[in-house]
Amino acid sequence: MDRDYAKPLDVPTMAARAFMSPAHFSREFKAAYGETPYAYLMTRRIERAMALLRAGSTVTDACTAVGATSLGSFSSTFTEIVGETPSAYRARPHDDAEAMPECVARLLTRPTRYA
Repeated sequence: MDRDYAKPLDVPTMAARAFMSPAHFSREFKAAYGETPYAYLMTRRIERAMALLRAGSTVTDACTAVGATSLGSFSSTFTEIVGETPSAYRARPHDDAEAMPECVARLLTRPTRYA
């Protein structure tokens, strides 16, 4: 999921590749990662969108680049995870993240659902 976040991914396909039933795969995934496969995928997509928005991409371009098909649901999920709308996030300065090494910035700016 981390590598193919922009592709259409679904639990039955991922479960089949792991040789598990979809329900068992979802339970094991949540036990291992602390969130459902869908929530994990959306968090990764929002994480990538945040990086695109910091780099100056438009909200629509970031939405489509991360594989979201609906701008409305993307904006709702972004707001739920990040705590502000994509437009507000894009508009504010991100000088602190740009001054850090990329690996540190990635860690510190990683969105979390349960913060």
